Amino acid sequence: MEKPKVILLSSTPHSEWVVSGAAHLCYSPNDIETSFLKKDKKQRQLFIRKLFDMGHESPFEHINYTFGIEGISRACSHQLVRHRIASYSQQSQRYVNENNYDYIIPPNIEANEEAMNKYKEVMNYINEIYNTLVTDMGILEEDARYVLPNATETKIVVTMNARSLFNFFNLRLCNRAQWEIREVAKQMKDKVMNTSYEIFESAGPSCVTGECKEGEKSCKIRGD
Repeated sequence: MEKPKVILLSSTPHSEWVVSGAAHLCYSPNDIETSFLKKDKKQRQLFIRKLFDMGHESPFEHINYTFGIEGISRACSHQLVRHRIASYSQQSQRYVNENNYDYIIPPNIEANEEAMNKYKEVMNYINEIYNTLVTDMGILEEDARYVLPNATETKIVVTMNARSLFNFFNLRLCNRAQWEIREVAKQMKDKVMNTSYEIFESAGPSCVTGECKEGEKSCKIRGD
């Protein structure tokens, strides 16, 4: 099974400088230009970490990251768009013909030959029905799409600010998150770590950033 593909399309330049400057303004009587004077890397890193530990996250809203995500299911995208402080542009099933649609295969099904055969049988049958509705019966794509499964592959562009990404990584990098969106979150974090290491070095699930909040459902990865 191919993994989802995540591309970092754009990000706020000099993101650490923007965050640290905005935060310094909050605590300083100086004007904006003085607040944004560049500190050395070590000072900036310590200050950003202090902001994160204090929970003073509003300065992180000034920096944005835009991702292109493909090779995910509609089931996964439905989880993704629940993160409300973000912008989304998703491939439309109203205007894009889904005949011979690509679909995502869960690894648990892929590992079971009998289940895999049943799964493909259903996917092929749905494709036949969809094609019949659109091609032979003149049904509009926007109505024929109602027969398509959650497994249908989709593509989406997502923009989040860093504060929203903290929340996203906290929830979706948890071992109890579903495998598909967890893989998306992992790739997204890898991408932003390459451009903004100082911002995201402490970001992650609650078992990494503090205490696990899953209670009896905890995966016990830390041996707590």
